[in-house]
Amino acid sequence: MIKNIIYDFDGVIVDSEILASKAYAKYFNDLGYSLKEEEFYDYAGMKTIEVIDILIQKYQIKDKVKFSDDIFKIISNNYLFNLNLVQGARDYICNSKRNQFIGSNSNKDRIIDGLKTVGLSSFFVKDKIYSFDMVKYPKPHPDIYLKALNDNSLISNETIIVEDSGVGVKAGTQAGLRVFGLTAGKHWHSNRDKNELYDNGALEVFSNYEDLASAIESL
Repeated sequence: MIKNIIYDFDGVIVDSEILASKAYAKYFNDLGYSLKEEEFYDYAGMKTIEVIDILIQKYQIKDKVKFSDDIFKIISNNYLFNLNLVQGARDYICNSKRNQFIGSNSNKDRIIDGLKTVGLSSFFVKDKIYSFDMVKYPKPHPDIYLKALNDNSLISNETIIVEDSGVGVKAGTQAGLRVFGLTAGKHWHSNRDKNELYDNGALEVFSNYEDLASAIESL
């Protein structure tokens, strides 16, 4: 029986991955490029600073500081005014009787602010939220999930992780936990291959919270 659920945050609870993709597309299109936000969806699950480093190399950006500042400003503005829940997340989280945790590559303050924005603060106490700034190595390393396990004395076979990216799935499986993939976020467009999740060890992949809930009940 599953007693504990550890959710990734971006793309699993809040539909924020698409906001970051919109920010990248806006920035480059303002410079004269013709890019669609979908072209940045593959970076979902990575730390923003890691994505920035990749984009600096790809587009040969010379002023890293200005680029980073500009991107973070656009993302923060989108996050403040356009953050929404992934479809189905509210009903599932609000009605769950299991212990609920968050394990994310975002920083803790941003997660807490995001939960306030979408009205879910009461369902995740602060000491049940785990973020990259609490460990030495972020996902795809397993440190975030191992810390959640160890801090709360969770039993592995009573715990499930819900992830939306290959990076996150890999972290969960390396922590020795079962991982379900969820593709309900808007960054999972129709042409994106869910084998990204299977190839990194996802036990199963679901496109909505209803099917995810049924699978968790069956374990």
